This record gives sequence, structure tokens and C-alpha cells, in this order.
Amino acid sequence: MPCVPHDVLPPDPFADDPDDPASSLGALDDEPAEPIDAQARAELLADLADLAVYQALLEPRGVRGIVVDCGECDQPHYHDWHLLRASLEQLLSDGRMRPHEPAYDPDPAHYVSWDYCRGFADGVTANETAY
Repeated sequence: MPCVPHDVLPPDPFADDPDDPASSLGALDDEPAEPIDAQARAELLADLADLAVYQALLEPRGVRGIVVDCGECDQPHYHDWHLLRASLEQLLSDGRMRPHEPAYDPDPAHYVSWDYCRGFADGVTANETAY
């Protein structure tokens, strides 16, 4: 990926401004995250394993990822498979998830809930063991 030199970028409108609204964001990166406990770690590892199964089963059927209803903003958040995996891995390694760009103009028909994934996987497993 080509890198853009800083001298061709537009100037930072908040350069040297003591009231820069983004100044507090840098402090968040400096704060150490709370370490995750053994139970949370085990749950994250199980979620990552489940995610791999769900993706293997559903991606060939046109499902692009998982939709999560956000309790903070009351809006659905659409996560492509790779984005959700990266977020869970980051939580596992860093103890927190960084903000990320949402899916661009997602088609809700291509995303399913975690519960749907679990039910679909259970159905496939039950169907395979029936034979």
C-alpha cells in the first residue's frame, strides 16, 4: 500500500490547539487495559472457535458476517467475518477493542445474528449425526 508523504496532506486544523477535541484520545492509548481473567479468556477463545465454524458454514451461502444490536446506540452493527475475528483477537491480546470503521452500506440480508449462527451450526451437527 503506498504511503502518502506528510507534506502533501492538508494541514491539521487543530495543530497546536490546546482545545483539540481529539487530544484526549491519545491518552486512551497510553492507559493500560485491565487484564482479562481466565474465564473471559476461555470465553473469547470459544467465541473465536465458534466464529470459524460459523464462517465455514455460512460464508459459502452468501452470509458476509454477523449483526449485533448495540445497547448503547440502539442501532444494528454489521461485522464482516474478518473484522469480528480481528476485534475478538485484539480483545484477547490487548484487553480492549479499538474503534473501527463500520461496514459501508451493508445489506442486512447478508448478515445474521450470533444466535442464528449457533442454531444453524446445531442444526447441521444434528443432521449429520442422524445418519
